[in-house]
Amino acid sequence: MPCLNEAETLAVCITKAQGFLARSGVTGEVLVSDNGSTDGSREIATSLGARVSHAPQRGYGAALINGIETARGTYIIMADADDSYDFENLEPFVERLRAGADLVMGNRFKGGIAPGAMPPLHKYLGNPVLSTIGQLFFRPNVRDFHCGLRGFNAARMRELDLQTTGMEFASEMVVKASLARYRIEEVPTTLKKDGRSRPPHLRSWHDGWRHLRFLFLFAPRWLFVYPGLVAFLLGSVAVAVLAFGGIQIGVVGFDVTTMVYASALCVIGYQSLLFFWLTKLYATQEGFLPTSPRFRSIVAKWTAERGLLIGLGLFVLGIVIAIVQVFRWGNIDFGQQNAAEAVRIALPSALAIMLGFQTMMMSFFSGVLTIPRRDTRASAVIES
Repeated sequence: MPCLNEAETLAVCITKAQGFLARSGVTGEVLVSDNGSTDGSREIATSLGARVSHAPQRGYGAALINGIETARGTYIIMADADDSYDFENLEPFVERLRAGADLVMGNRFKGGIAPGAMPPLHKYLGNPVLSTIGQLFFRPNVRDFHCGLRGFNAARMRELDLQTTGMEFASEMVVKASLARYRIEEVPTTLKKDGRSRPPHLRSWHDGWRHLRFLFLFAPRWLFVYPGLVAFLLGSVAVAVLAFGGIQIGVVGFDVTTMVYASALCVIGYQSLLFFWLTKLYATQEGFLPTSPRFRSIVAKWTAERGLLIGLGLFVLGIVIAIVQVFRWGNIDFGQQNAAEAVRIALPSALAIMLGFQTMMMSFFSGVLTIPRRDTRASAVIES
């Protein structure tokens, strides 16, 4: 149980958890991961026979990470110490874990939410939206992405090297377990109104945004690739078509003005794709994201030199188009040009120069990220 000033409800939670252990015959302990309580919570836990572990860093995730590292059991069941979760009926979690599940999530929407237990904003907007996005991005087959009552195999969870110290820890656990292809199951559980008289630690909009940001950062395809690919293809096709002349669709005409905006769209889309490549490269190098065999194969084949050659080719193509335009201008003694025709040639030239330069810079940077280096993490572990 993560705990920060839960004196009002901690005792009843510990008593219920101990009652479950005694009734079910499960050999276990009640561990309170205290996050700096000043209201006597630690003394209450100790007096009731629970083990208290001090979490040196503040934050919901920090308290849970400390608890996961400190727990002695084969399996861990975690839940808030506010008396909102059902500590007396944990048999479904234990059964699924013993049957081989790596992570068992509670589902409050299937088990039942008591009146007043969940704010309408969370019940009808926050949880459904974040759960839908999480399911779409990572396919964990979990419909209640942020249920605070969950059980997991302790050794398997430690292998994930969970890092986030705030409320987004709840998302990190599910996301990393899904990316690691862990066996994730879901069981109904109930949620009742908590027994605290003070406001909860959760800040709806702030913490909701942190969860959403985390989901996008761990799904770079949805953040960078899909919108970037759409923008790049639409922009480049529009520039290519309009380079040969304006077109008319019904009463609407598209010409060089459209080309300007299409070029900007193309550059934005291309930048997004480059950001995906660099983000994925960095995240996999540092162990934030898992690497697939296909990605490792692409990285092995894509060298900085090949990227530089491709970028240089685009850059030179743009310069050649620009030179041709200068010669055409010279043929009219550098006099007045048709503005639309001049822009129609200049835009593809500028676009090729920009994309070529971006490709070369990206290749240099990816070369820096993939330089073989000594693994200092292993030596740090040995020294400690």
